[in-house]
Amino acid sequence: MTVITVKLTPEELDLLTGLASDQLFRRQYIDPRLPGYKSNPAEVRAGKELVERLRQMSDRAKGAPVSKRNGATA
Repeated sequence: MTVITVKLTPEELDLLTGLASDQLFRRQYIDPRLPGYKSNPAEVRAGKELVERLRQMSDRAKGAPVSKRNGATA
């Protein structure tokens, strides 16, 4: 696996996390209702884990206590 480092401000990280979460919601609940959509459960699972990691990084950047959120898989 290749590791990529990106520098973001806490505000940019919050924005990116929100956008990723919204897209994940769309892939999980809206897209499956579209004709011809092919589900990829592994991709949705990986997306959930990624969003949770982003949220934890955001919490650390703000100095907030880091804890698992409801429904978190990572």
